[in-house]
Amino acid sequence: MVFTSHIFLFYFLPLVLLLYYLLPVRRNLILLPLNYVFYAWWEPWFVLLMLFNTVVNYVCGWVIASSPPGHPKRTIALSVAVVSGLGLLGFFKYVMFLEVNVNRLLALFGASALPVLHVALPVGISFYTFAGLTYPVDLYRGVCAPARSFWDYACFVSMFPQIMAGPIVRYHTIAEQLVRRGSPGDSLAHRFAGGLERFSSGAALFMLGFTKKVLLANEVGKVADAVFGAAAPGVPDAWFGVTAFAFQLYFDFSGYSDMAIGLARMLGFEIARNFDAPYLAESITDFWRRWHISLSTFFREYLYIPLGGNRKGARRTYVNLWTVMLLCGLWHGANWTFVFWGAYHGVFLVAERWTGRRSLYPNLPRPLRVVLTFLIVLVGWVFFRAPTFPDGLRYLGAMVGLHGLAGGSVLLGAEIYTVGHLVEMGLCAVLSFVSLQAFDWSEQLTWPKVVLVVPLFVLAVVTMFTQAFSPFLYFQF
Repeated sequence: MVFTSHIFLFYFLPLVLLLYYLLPVRRNLILLPLNYVFYAWWEPWFVLLMLFNTVVNYVCGWVIASSPPGHPKRTIALSVAVVSGLGLLGFFKYVMFLEVNVNRLLALFGASALPVLHVALPVGISFYTFAGLTYPVDLYRGVCAPARSFWDYACFVSMFPQIMAGPIVRYHTIAEQLVRRGSPGDSLAHRFAGGLERFSSGAALFMLGFTKKVLLANEVGKVADAVFGAAAPGVPDAWFGVTAFAFQLYFDFSGYSDMAIGLARMLGFEIARNFDAPYLAESITDFWRRWHISLSTFFREYLYIPLGGNRKGARRTYVNLWTVMLLCGLWHGANWTFVFWGAYHGVFLVAERWTGRRSLYPNLPRPLRVVLTFLIVLVGWVFFRAPTFPDGLRYLGAMVGLHGLAGGSVLLGAEIYTVGHLVEMGLCAVLSFVSLQAFDWSEQLTWPKVVLVVPLFVLAVVTMFTQAFSPFLYFQF
């Protein structure tokens, strides 16, 4: 089930809110089966995998919490949780990638290819695996208390607003919220007491995210698809296409994050922002403080710091930075394009850390720093979007004129430079390079804001019925 569908908008969400606020039952017990229904809508058997993952992490967490500090059981339980979670993720996400590359090596030596096992990738497995692992790890570190019950922890893992594509919520940041959202004996007024304002804010944030996805991301995505699908785009076309993809990815994923955070707020949860005007970044280091914040935070706290962070000298810091970004790229997908994209960003992070104040960045005016960073990000997005590494190289060649200034497609320009597409690209550019974000804009809801957001949402809903099915881009990760 996706947020931008009539089934979710007109059936599932109203049912959730009615049951959640009217039934005299603990809210987590109401939410848990609804979470599983939402997730099972894609493929019912995927639920069993998520349930298995949840049980393993909960049991391992119980062993960690019930064992005294320093006891070997704690380390064994943590190891089981990590190996189980990452093992399942590795199998479903990377086994085909490994098989294909092994066969390529065998072909180089004239050996026969091995049969390839085709494995379906369970949607959201990258997100709920990482989120679920934060529970046993946080218990091991002593930064959180054990969950009140299995049902509370299972509700956290399967939370429908963020199960498909994040944000990656760490258990200790939401543990208290799992137990303080009302009890069975509370009246409806008491359940809403102090929360109606936050509920309205969440609804507004959901509407803004919905609008970003339907009216912006889906439309500029048509431009990106046309240019990346062309055999030989010209220089302006190639730059226009990758810029369209940059806008598509940003408004698609930030739109999903806004909807997820807004829905969670409507249910009484507060989740931190996941984007903070990333295209206003003044360096690649700054970009990763603003883009997919929950992922970069996860990698910093659960990988970079355990590897030693910046505490073991400059060389080790550079190795840690580059390793983390390489794994970040691989996390996004089983393709050499993602590996290169992660390594590419890692090189810039290392270079910026190495040069420090000697860097060119501080000597440039801020607008030039922003433009330079955006251009670096655009080159990386080429490989993020390209189906294969050679395709990415060919597209880069088009950007620097290897196909000629005009390229080989006469009809491409007429397809992408329409009035509608130019207006959409202009809107995306304006909204991408302003500091005020939907997360902040919806914090304090006023009547003028309501008058603005409701018609936009209605327009987006009407437009949704005219568009072909367009799942969120990050569902594939």
